[in-house]
Amino acid sequence: MQLNGVEYNEYHDPGLHAQAREPIGIYTAKAFLWMFLGLLTTFAVAFFGYATGTILYVFAIPYFHIVLLVVELGVVMFLSARLHKLRVGTARALFFVYAAINGVVFSAYFLIFSMLSLILVFAMTAVYFGAMALYGYRTKTDLSRIRPILVGGLIFLIVCGLLSLFLPLGAVDRVVCLIGVAIFLAFTAYDTQKIRTLYNAYQYDQTMLERASIYSALELYLDFINLFLYLLRFLGKNKK
Repeated sequence: MQLNGVEYNEYHDPGLHAQAREPIGIYTAKAFLWMFLGLLTTFAVAFFGYATGTILYVFAIPYFHIVLLVVELGVVMFLSARLHKLRVGTARALFFVYAAINGVVFSAYFLIFSMLSLILVFAMTAVYFGAMALYGYRTKTDLSRIRPILVGGLIFLIVCGLLSLFLPLGAVDRVVCLIGVAIFLAFTAYDTQKIRTLYNAYQYDQTMLERASIYSALELYLDFINLFLYLLRFLGKNKK
């Protein structure tokens, strides 16, 4: 059986109930810790690339940005599709590989935007993300009902992103950014609540619990990164 795209065994041995794992609060906190470590890896790599000037040499390689994009997509797709079969250590390693590759891409933003702008937008992202994560964790409303809307919004953002490569969107781009912010704020609440769903499915299987924690950390990481990027596009100040 599958749950939110992750396969799991529906059968639980009643005798295992005595071995119930850590409380949901601690489990959720660990998922957010992995997400935070992923973000830390991304921004450490990004700042290192900028501070040392390495990024100038990296992006001087023809089509290297396209290679990075393909590798990023490949890692995420492989991790999502094979998570229930991967060893926990391998899944964690792939998560950090993705975060590090993303850091190489993010190095370019230090060249484009002012440091003050990056810091302020990051702080704003952290506040908004934290508020929606808290809502997703506390609310009794079933947020799975908004999944079709979120998927539709994500498809819209992808289409707009592809169009922007060929057509100047102008003022429309600011509207797209606001929609992107709204979509990933909602995704943050949705993915936070989904941690509880995965916990309930796997709470008597420690290995699957750990795998699901990495899966949740990846989703939250992507929510934060995308929220940051749309806010940066909307509010960020370019270097003069």
